[in-house]
Amino acid sequence: MNKELIINAAPAGVEIALLEDKKLVELHNEKADANFAVGDLYLGKVKKLIPGLNAAFVDVGFEKDAFLHYTDLSPYARSIIKFTQMAMNDKDEKGFDFSKFQSEPEIIKTGKINEVLNGKPNVLVQILKEPIAAKGPRLSCEISLPGRFVVVTPFNEIVAVSKKIHSSEERKRLHKIVEAIRPKNFGVIVRTAAEGKTTAELHQDLLALIESWQTIQKNLKGATAPVRVMSEENKTTSILRDLLSADFNKIVVNDKNLFAVTQQYIQRIAPDKTDIVSLYNNGLPIFDQFGVTKQVKSSFGKTVNLPSGAYLIIEHTEALHVIDVNSGYKSVSNNQEDNALGTNLEAAEEIARQLRLRDIGGIIVVDFIDMKLPDNKRKVQEAMEAFMKTDRAKHSVLPVSKFGLLQITRQRMRPEVNINTSEACPVCNGTGKISSTLLLEDEIEKRLNYLVTSSHKNLTLVVHPIVHSHLTKGFFSSIIKKWKKKFRIKLKAQANTNYQLIEFRFFDEHDEEIKF
Repeated sequence: MNKELIINAAPAGVEIALLEDKKLVELHNEKADANFAVGDLYLGKVKKLIPGLNAAFVDVGFEKDAFLHYTDLSPYARSIIKFTQMAMNDKDEKGFDFSKFQSEPEIIKTGKINEVLNGKPNVLVQILKEPIAAKGPRLSCEISLPGRFVVVTPFNEIVAVSKKIHSSEERKRLHKIVEAIRPKNFGVIVRTAAEGKTTAELHQDLLALIESWQTIQKNLKGATAPVRVMSEENKTTSILRDLLSADFNKIVVNDKNLFAVTQQYIQRIAPDKTDIVSLYNNGLPIFDQFGVTKQVKSSFGKTVNLPSGAYLIIEHTEALHVIDVNSGYKSVSNNQEDNALGTNLEAAEEIARQLRLRDIGGIIVVDFIDMKLPDNKRKVQEAMEAFMKTDRAKHSVLPVSKFGLLQITRQRMRPEVNINTSEACPVCNGTGKISSTLLLEDEIEKRLNYLVTSSHKNLTLVVHPIVHSHLTKGFFSSIIKKWKKKFRIKLKAQANTNYQLIEFRFFDEHDEEIKF
């Protein structure tokens, strides 16, 4: 699988598109004035304790107080509160030695929030979820500092190795290395990317994270809550940190400063891959050049068309997302069960992509086309699980029910990505909405492909004069000529002034309209 990162820098912020085999799978938007990103650390002030919820509201500088539940306090909550007070009141210029810090007893899992945060102290917290809708950020006291190969968790002595590393010998090797290089009062989680790495590489990554912790300790000195103590790396470098692998073959940036930062980061974490970073300075917008704009237009919106003619309807309610799978005019065989299975498998792949692309979280209910055979239902569930393996968000997929419904839960980390794919209709002057005209050519070609498979070899396409001009532009290189050559058919285009701009119809050799 080839991965490409296309980075579009603009005054309002940075847009990042992740392509897998040229297909858009993730779209990130980092605003220039973005605050409260997942992973940011804040010195917060406890404002209100809610015993009924076993939670607290904490002021971190957002317009609405952030939410901290007892289960997110961390077993070492008392140690964190003690450390926060010590760091804030520290008079030593170099800062106190964290390796000599005496940890407090762990809190119990079934305790009460007012037993731990009584007195409403200042406390070091980490953003667990960005503000969503009318809710403030969700916080955690389980501080973690992620690196390329390891994640550092202060205040404990635990060493854990990713379960995705299947070799028991490799797991033992990594555990032994980290146990030997780990400083006192720091726990370490070994990431999947550490598989096969040397002691020197792991040690270098660990030292960089320890240095970050020392910076946090320094920033707390004399600080007044609420204040941000340390930011997560920018979106570009955090994506590279988590995703960079042998599959990555291109990173394209359209800004000189961001290009330099990206190149330096790659040089630090993967020197052998520095040459994959390139600066884009063509006149065409970078997202247009690499086909991102077109994929955004076709991938967002209520209806998502699939290459075969099937389509999805994606709708959002207050409680969950509902995805309906429709076969459209797709027909792979005369057997209804085979048709349903084929369409459902194709839909499962696109649904997995849509969940990542739109960053849909919470409960998702998928209404697949009804299948009678239990084996086919199991195949769809297994396919869904396989397609979602590349999804970094925590998720769970339940079996297809007897009603043909499949339920998915997916971790919600930040607001869902919504992009308006409608544009003002030139016929009604914006009083209604039409699908983006950018996709009209693709839609005609899909219908044409279906007609060819249905043994139609002599066709007439009737369209609006403006579209006719676009399709027939260039005597030898027109789109109509291209389609004739591609599908090996007789095809002619006719203009009709009575048609709306995006209206088109096909007629056979007897001038009879072909209905879909």
